[in-house]
Amino acid sequence: MQKVAIVTDSVACLPRELVEQHGIKIVPANFYFGDTIYRDWVDITPSEAYELFLKDPTAFKTSGVNPADCLEAYRQASNHSSGILCVTISSKLSVVYDAALEAEELARAELPQASIEVVDSRTATAAEGFIALAAARVAEAGKSLAEVVKVAKEVRDKVFVVALLDTIRYVYRSGRIPEIAAKAGSMLNIKPVLTISAGAVRFRGAVRNREHGIKRVLKIAKDKVGEKPVHMAVMHAYAPDDAEQLKERVSAEFNCAELWITEFSPVMGYACGTGTLGIAFYPED
Repeated sequence: MQKVAIVTDSVACLPRELVEQHGIKIVPANFYFGDTIYRDWVDITPSEAYELFLKDPTAFKTSGVNPADCLEAYRQASNHSSGILCVTISSKLSVVYDAALEAEELARAELPQASIEVVDSRTATAAEGFIALAAARVAEAGKSLAEVVKVAKEVRDKVFVVALLDTIRYVYRSGRIPEIAAKAGSMLNIKPVLTISAGAVRFRGAVRNREHGIKRVLKIAKDKVGEKPVHMAVMHAYAPDDAEQLKERVSAEFNCAELWITEFSPVMGYACGTGTLGIAFYPED
């Protein structure tokens, strides 16, 4: 029995093998397709969710995480550890952080033996996953809750996400551009390049060609990390072959201390659409 257990949400995009290997508890994000609600990675895989999305994008809608789901994850974690660290998607992007805090309040009465810390990752996707993963690794080494939280925050300050969308068509759903502008951009085949840092999504330009977009993504990463050893994840939304090719390029161009592929949560794909590619990374000191 280790001192600290790690909880995060499914938007962290951690592959199942890493979740199982490190005993990380996942709070599923929810989305609707028509009148049916699905729990991310519980009722449906990302690939299956994107197949629904492609059938009828207008019927695909996101739903907030329930505090009860966070509380259940805390219950499960408390069976094995007296300390619990919950890492959530950026509070600027989702209500998951608020739900996790509400669940922490409920847990004080139900799980008085557990010490719970909730950390806003200030990011999303596999960058959030890297924070949870780093915390899980030091927890396995027997570190205290305070020490695990310290490592999580140190990695939080270093992680970065850059993504290339295959279309701008659905970005209006994020509330960041008007729907009419998204439709016009889609007609012009504009492919936005976005980054996530300091808690928010930022527009870093647009390309008309996918190859140029990938080169820009890799250049942004190279400018950030140089020749340092880097932890990196390649992410995709229903584009596994493209992700494999990008992984090969990343492996050849970067000094990777760790490299894996994962799928974007369909909750993120709601505004990005299929075909999105991205990388999440942080350099070693």
